[in-house]
Amino acid sequence: MGHARDSRYAPRDDGDVLRLVRAQPFAWLVSPDGDDAAFTPLPLRAECDADGRLVALRGHLARRNPHVARLRRDPLAHALFIGPHAYVSPSWLDDRTQAPSWNYAAAAFELQVECSEAEADIADELDALVTAMEAGRPDAWALPEMGERYARLARGVTALRGRITRTRATFKLGQDEAPHDFAQLLAGLVRGGEHDLAEWMRDFATERDA
Repeated sequence: MGHARDSRYAPRDDGDVLRLVRAQPFAWLVSPDGDDAAFTPLPLRAECDADGRLVALRGHLARRNPHVARLRRDPLAHALFIGPHAYVSPSWLDDRTQAPSWNYAAAAFELQVECSEAEADIADELDALVTAMEAGRPDAWALPEMGERYARLARGVTALRGRITRTRATFKLGQDEAPHDFAQLLAGLVRGGEHDLAEWMRDFATERDA
């Protein structure tokens, strides 16, 4: 994440990172290096402390996934989130001498992961994930509707809690663009249906325009 070293693209506060995790919960959990390196895509939930600060990520893996054994041997892992992103075309600009680019939001977390196969931990994790993902849906589904099938599912699951030890995030959302160019690029993205990215860009632009 080279852009993470450019202060123009830094999160304005912890709320930007938390918003990204909640809006785009499907991430890569990565345990690099060694013969048992592991890479698993999975949904991860944000855990915040009493002050609303993001302190951990929670999720679950199938017990048969070799990644579980790797985490028990070496709890250091990384979680990688990619938010809204899109190609930015110079064809949208009056000045066509400019180079193409890519706008995006992304976050990488270094974690110390604890694995649990306690029934209560698994139940809490599965219920919390379903509740979060079903929120706002018409006729939302709830975990108890599985009936006896739930017990069979839970026996095959390991709950995870990754305590965050380092966060690196990049929000490259047009902060380096002149106002006229920014407006043209934003219009081009909207025409292309990139509404989520456009919303992030507008939000970050409000401070520049203030």
